Amino acid sequence: MAVSTEESRITSQADVDLIVHAEHWNPFTILGPHRLEAANGRSKGWVVRAFLPEAVEAELIDLEKGEPGVPVPMEKLHPDGFFQVVLPDREATPRYRLRIENFEKHAWEQVDPYQFGPVLTDFDLHLLGEGTHLRNYDRLGAHLRMHEGFSGVHFAVWAPNAQRVSVVGNFNHWDGRRHQMRNRGATGIWEIFIPDLCEGEVYKLEIRSRNNGYLVQKSDPYGFAAEVRPKTASVVWDLSRYQWGDQDWMANRVSRQGLDRPLSVYEVHLGSWKKQWDQAGGFLTYRQLAHDLVAHLQHTHFTHVELLPITEHPFDGSWGYQPVGYFAPTSRHGSPDDFAYFVDTMHRNGFGVILDWVPAHFPSDLHGLGFFDGTHLYEHADPRLGEHRDWGTKIFNYGRAEVRNFLFGNALFWLDRYHLDGLRVDAVASMLYLDYSRKPGDWVPNMFGGNENLEAIDFLKRLNEICHQEHPGILTIAEESTSWSGVSRPTYLGGLGFSLKWNMGWMNDTLRYMSKDPVFRKYEHGALTFSMIYAFTENFILPLSHDEVVHGKGSLLDKMPGDLWQKFANLRLLYGYMYGHPGKKLLFMGDEIAQWREWNHDESLDWHLLQWGDHQGIFKLICDLNALYVAEKPLHEVDFDWQGYEWLELHDWENSVLAFLRRARDSKDSMVVICNFTPVVRENYRIGVPVEGFYREVLNTDAGHYGGSNVGNQGGVYAVPEPHAGKPYHLSLRVPPLGVLFLKTPMPPPPEIERVTAQPPSKS
Repeated sequence: MAVSTEESRITSQADVDLIVHAEHWNPFTILGPHRLEAANGRSKGWVVRAFLPEAVEAELIDLEKGEPGVPVPMEKLHPDGFFQVVLPDREATPRYRLRIENFEKHAWEQVDPYQFGPVLTDFDLHLLGEGTHLRNYDRLGAHLRMHEGFSGVHFAVWAPNAQRVSVVGNFNHWDGRRHQMRNRGATGIWEIFIPDLCEGEVYKLEIRSRNNGYLVQKSDPYGFAAEVRPKTASVVWDLSRYQWGDQDWMANRVSRQGLDRPLSVYEVHLGSWKKQWDQAGGFLTYRQLAHDLVAHLQHTHFTHVELLPITEHPFDGSWGYQPVGYFAPTSRHGSPDDFAYFVDTMHRNGFGVILDWVPAHFPSDLHGLGFFDGTHLYEHADPRLGEHRDWGTKIFNYGRAEVRNFLFGNALFWLDRYHLDGLRVDAVASMLYLDYSRKPGDWVPNMFGGNENLEAIDFLKRLNEICHQEHPGILTIAEESTSWSGVSRPTYLGGLGFSLKWNMGWMNDTLRYMSKDPVFRKYEHGALTFSMIYAFTENFILPLSHDEVVHGKGSLLDKMPGDLWQKFANLRLLYGYMYGHPGKKLLFMGDEIAQWREWNHDESLDWHLLQWGDHQGIFKLICDLNALYVAEKPLHEVDFDWQGYEWLELHDWENSVLAFLRRARDSKDSMVVICNFTPVVRENYRIGVPVEGFYREVLNTDAGHYGGSNVGNQGGVYAVPEPHAGKPYHLSLRVPPLGVLFLKTPMPPPPEIERVTAQPPSKS
């Protein structure tokens, strides 16, 4: 089809130059099909323009009369590959493909992405623009879909200060001139539908900013998958394909995860739990980890697994706490489908999955969120507000609606798409305080002159409201290390709305106390009793986490004083005390086998230690403590109220002994816990108790089964009907050295004890 000289001039040279140099603000106004109108307003047909840098010749395959189509030569208006053709006397929008021949005489056909209209509706843009689209990940990012009769991928990104945004990848030789996106105006959203792209396609977003011509290639903030590091591109993935089988777990999750239910969390770094040295990096796949971890949890009786951040991150040494791909499970262990299989397998076997989530900061890697469109888009521009200099990271701008919405959507994404049972929110204290880890003069007070980050506080409250509203029964857990009031109280009562808070005070005081030589512990007795002053001010979880076994702190076993026997006895004592104390439980991987070495993220745990008796003993104790904790309501049902706790021996600092009573909601169902923090056997030690009967010794951390010295009470003792310490009865016990006794009451005695002692001892 010939093109007249007059018609060939309908495209201005300025527009052609802008397209060729990838500087046009909205290439959809130039490229693709555009109606031609005469002076009288009547249609003169259509002009189709295409930018094809690799083409020597190009033809438009006109599909007006169906396949295979009529080839129409296109005129080359610019030597870099700008082509145009006019289709006169055409009323309907032309349907066409492009046939391209390159310098090597290779020819192929492709569908022109510029012939498609937008995918996002005005309503989508309105919600995204005002930051109220909670499922923003359904609209932004890369989505496989059908559009106007063609299959392909729809890409969308928020970059309000960009002059131009392009999708680049292997499919266009990473040429940012090829797939320049449509600008959707004041919303700052850019989008393009690229036909014929498939799952697994690798891509980035090339952004040219209005700010000094800043040009950068970024990973997709909403990308669902990523390349294996050190590569940094995003990967197109279909999240709808996986078929879940955890319907029973999800249907009953509300009752399984109530605050009156047992919660014993096994904290895991998937990259170093076990290594497989026949693979690059030694990483087990999500599917391998699923089966191995299920077997381990079944043996040890933990109720949940908590994953150190598995959101995609470039640096192994960050342990995941410097994420770049907020919507992508790390590719170190496999695909998004593989991670879904991991969660599904956990649920099918009765175990919950909690994700360590990082909304407090993000790294400054070039391909990440920092300086995203040539401006401080996700972070504050003022470094006093926008940087954690200690960590070398950026701080989210919680006052910006689109940034808040990014994080709200991300939290819901993991709960929606991967069925996660909770989020442990990292570094909450750093969010709450404007002067966190800052010197005087290096922070900006709030509008009232205080150090509270009002925008972050509001964000956290709204986050918890949204998560609990959208997913009843999930847990939100705050790692918050200060005395901020109401962290785990409802927002309608002025709290932040978290389900639980890590009890960092208990952890610090207890580990400091346990590291002391028992000779000096009597002078530190208050470190143990102090936790009960505030134990019920929050819904606490007791954490012995990864933070306590890194950076020169030594392993838990190595922190314990004394000779080899005392080290293991002290560790058993620590665990027994922890499981008796009010609060949910968390142990880091390796604690259950008494790891000697500090945790190293590059190496597997020392599983070979289980060939030795002392380590086997610790492992058996953790298994039995968890089983007892899960089975016995007094140990978990009333964790957050004085109704579930009563001191029996508080003041015996001289002997370093503590004793207390744990009660279930049914106050008749109770458990006595006695702790001896010295290596001295306490003979005929009296503990006042409120109820008569036989107190069965259901667990003794000094049992030979655990590697202890077998000092105990031969299965239990009867309460003596003689007042002691304000109680009408007392127990006369043999309290083991560096040991903890759990005594259940009232209980029938074992048959052998009943035969030996038919009647309780008399007062005489």
